[in-house]
Amino acid sequence: MTVLVTGTAGFIGFHVASAVLDHGETVVGLDNFNTYYDIRLKQARAERLRDRPGFTEVRMDLAESAGVLDLMATHRPRLVIHLAAQAGVRYSLENPRAYLDSNLVGFFSILEAVRAHPPEHLVFASTSSVYGANTVQPFSPHHGADHPLTLYAATKKANEAMAHSYAHLFGVPMTGLRFFTVYGPWGRPDMAPILFTRAMLAGEPIKVFNNGKMARDFTYIDDIVAGILAAAAHPPTPRPEAAGTPQAPQALDPATSPIAPFAVHNIGNGRPVELMTFISVLERALGVQAHKHMMPMQPGDVTGTLADVSDLTAATGYAPGTPIEEGVARFVAWYLDFYGDPRRSA
Repeated sequence: MTVLVTGTAGFIGFHVASAVLDHGETVVGLDNFNTYYDIRLKQARAERLRDRPGFTEVRMDLAESAGVLDLMATHRPRLVIHLAAQAGVRYSLENPRAYLDSNLVGFFSILEAVRAHPPEHLVFASTSSVYGANTVQPFSPHHGADHPLTLYAATKKANEAMAHSYAHLFGVPMTGLRFFTVYGPWGRPDMAPILFTRAMLAGEPIKVFNNGKMARDFTYIDDIVAGILAAAAHPPTPRPEAAGTPQAPQALDPATSPIAPFAVHNIGNGRPVELMTFISVLERALGVQAHKHMMPMQPGDVTGTLADVSDLTAATGYAPGTPIEEGVARFVAWYLDFYGDPRRSA
């Protein structure tokens, strides 16, 4: 079948497209190649996909609604996996307009396109950041997520609400996946693993926010991809029983819908790792001692994340299993191969 994957020059989109091609399917990959981070990394990912049989690259901005509509009409994908977005929590403080254009207008383009040419399922990326000021751990999709702390998180929460309305009105099954701290080969250079590795190899200090008193549900990219594809194979259906009866109505569950083929799932590791532990694992993999620059908490940040993935496991069999030591070792091997080791030329 044909699968439309957006964001294929990005970290997760590249890995998802590669996995779908490995399964023998056809992939139409859309990306606008924006310059939020080093375009050379995006081009390197794209070059690896271009060499694969069954891959078609489309360079397009999602805000071009007419172009996205034509793309759907031409290829008629049976599955849409929407991963393109303006990413980054801290960058939303610097360039908020980029988040409106990509995450709201761009998502609207996707929704209108699947309305006109319905696939069997739309799977889209949300984020653990939507939990915002929620302090109940582990984070569960059955809990409220109504107090986002950044514009990035607010746009992703809006995506979930927009998707539910379209799923209800037009009957297209839609699943939102709230990602928790994804890491691994081909990762984003604005995230901690590459920032730390580059600085450590150069003998420079790393910035450790909240004085290291942080924990994250680090999830290896292969586990994330497995979860995305598992979710894609299980479109949601309405659950009218969730509303109760007229005599005994129930409060609506944020994770499901009694009236729409819609669901929201966490997709993470379910085992948080303290930031200082992550740094220690990275030090051992690199054979380098980190020079730590302790800093205060940053605006919009949270001290810890922990995903309750039981719903996704029950629905699909999702079972993340990559230990942090193994994942970091694979990441470091890729980093040294792709960027090189400055110690060898010193």
